[in-house]
Amino acid sequence: MKKSMMSQEAAEWASAALVFVCGATAGHYAQAGMNMTQWAGAVVAVLGSITVAVAVRVWPEKTASQKAERD
Repeated sequence: MKKSMMSQEAAEWASAALVFVCGATAGHYAQAGMNMTQWAGAVVAVLGSITVAVAVRVWPEKTASQKAERD
């Protein structure tokens, strides 16, 4: 019987932490001075982390029949 490695709540908190860390890191390096390539990378990192956070929250929950098939 397989069990989920991570609960939904833990995934939501982890994705929120990812957004915070990416934003804080990008902000720190922006304050220190970045060129256009670094800015583009920072924007991609922040948007990617936001995408992960949204995906974690809107991913459809498994139905009872899907859970029974998995177990």
